[in-house]
Amino acid sequence: MAAANMMHLNGFWGLVILALDLWALVSVVSSDRSTGSKVLWALLVILLPVLGFLVWLVAGPRAAARHG
Repeated sequence: MAAANMMHLNGFWGLVILALDLWALVSVVSSDRSTGSKVLWALLVILLPVLGFLVWLVAGPRAAARHG
């Protein structure tokens, strides 16, 4: 019973990570950065979903606009 509940919880967090990564990818593509920059950010988010999203959130193309 507990194992089934953990699987549902893992599935939920997987969906949350997927939604956040999709949001990051849409934001990267719609940014005004160069194509090369967009490709690098997209690869980072795709290849490292959790870490890539966190790095994008802190230092991504739009983070510079928020902090400066």
